Amino acid sequence: MTNEIKALAMPKWGLAMTEGAVTAWLVEEGATVREGDEILEIETTKITNVYESPIAGTLRRRNVEAGQTVPVGALLGVVADPGVPDADIDAFIARFQEEFAVEAAEAGEAAGPEPRFIDAGGRRLRYLVMGEGADGAVPLVLIHGFGGDLNNWQFNQPVLAEDRPVYALDLPGHGGSVKHGVEGGVPELAGTVRDFLNALGIRRAHLGGHSMGGAVALHLATEEPSRVASVTLVCSAGLGEEVNLDYIEGFIAAERRKEMKSVLEMLFADPSLVSRDMVEELLKYKRLDGVGAALRSIADAAFAGRRQAHVLAGRLGQVTAPVQAVWGAADRIIPAAHAKAVGDGRRHVFEGAGHMVHMEKSGELNRLISDFMTSA
Repeated sequence: MTNEIKALAMPKWGLAMTEGAVTAWLVEEGATVREGDEILEIETTKITNVYESPIAGTLRRRNVEAGQTVPVGALLGVVADPGVPDADIDAFIARFQEEFAVEAAEAGEAAGPEPRFIDAGGRRLRYLVMGEGADGAVPLVLIHGFGGDLNNWQFNQPVLAEDRPVYALDLPGHGGSVKHGVEGGVPELAGTVRDFLNALGIRRAHLGGHSMGGAVALHLATEEPSRVASVTLVCSAGLGEEVNLDYIEGFIAAERRKEMKSVLEMLFADPSLVSRDMVEELLKYKRLDGVGAALRSIADAAFAGRRQAHVLAGRLGQVTAPVQAVWGAADRIIPAAHAKAVGDGRRHVFEGAGHMVHMEKSGELNRLISDFMTSA
């Protein structure tokens, strides 16, 4: 038995999140929870996701009711051994609420890390870094897919940063990075990631890439194998020729809310996860100067002839680092069958998830990546 009392606090998923609404508790007070158990659902302005317990023990209190909206960092619940007196739990909650109120007043809001900018190979790139880790911890670099940005890793980066630095960057033509002068496809983008590593003085890194970002990671691993500690491919391009060009062309062409929503619904096994804010944010991004030309150039180079132009499955032997593939079984953009290019035991296909498996099955993916990096 231990007298330790632990808090469950509202997480911060993404740069823009300042509050979240608890839509449902999945466990009752008094239940035993394990680390990683799904214990409640949280809705943000962009997406709804499950909250996994970061700690193990007995759920002694649920401080927020379903339907209630609270700021990032607010107390959601309390976990403690059953033998801890109720009076101690009450005192802990009172102290937490008092300290949280003071911190919120001082900060104005529960601020998180802010994105930074760096000149890499003559290009201005935006990136977000979280975590520090022990001396010598090999960092992880996360690379988004076509039309995405660093916020695509909002459910992964904070968790994976618990024991190492984790960088998420915007590729050229995307997010807050440079929009002009983008000409090529996967090799050019891989060169940009190499320049990004050089600019930050990162000699060796784990790589995680989603969709087109997976092909970028794999290309870099074939070109500079000594710099790569492991590669996690998430619904990755580069392992076969098939790709859903209706999505690619639909994303480029979409100018109205209805068109964009229809395109984005292809990404998820559960289309209801596409929120109004998600649609609006992408339309706002697409209106930025240079975005249309950049997306067109990348698509023409990466998906010429309505197929993937840069297939690396035959070059996996050149990668000295371990490679794993993770897929959503309901992926409608790149077939889950492409995971077969990776060896047995290193491919994982999740039911109930689509192309955004890192959002729809974030807990499972985070554990796979964390364990994979540890064993690499």
